[in-house]
Amino acid sequence: MTDEERMKAMRLARAIASDISLYNEQKIIKGIEQDNLFEALKDEIEEGRGLFKSRVSAEVFSKTNFFDRAINDVVIRPKGHVKSKIW
Repeated sequence: MTDEERMKAMRLARAIASDISLYNEQKIIKGIEQDNLFEALKDEIEEGRGLFKSRVSAEVFSKTNFFDRAINDVVIRPKGHVKSKIW
């Protein structure tokens, strides 16, 4: 896997996560407040993961956690101000 391939995959993962965040703001906040974020976003995350998998090589998909990191960095971390028992 080349550095360029890694960078493209990371950008793609962050773009997909950004779309999830943008179009599901209230669902994310409610999921954090109710401590069921991953259940609340299950369909969106699965759809995003499928899109990511379809657009990167099998090697990138199987040997990296770019998509999961993007979900954490782009969807969850910016919502640290939301009151929740999970943090």
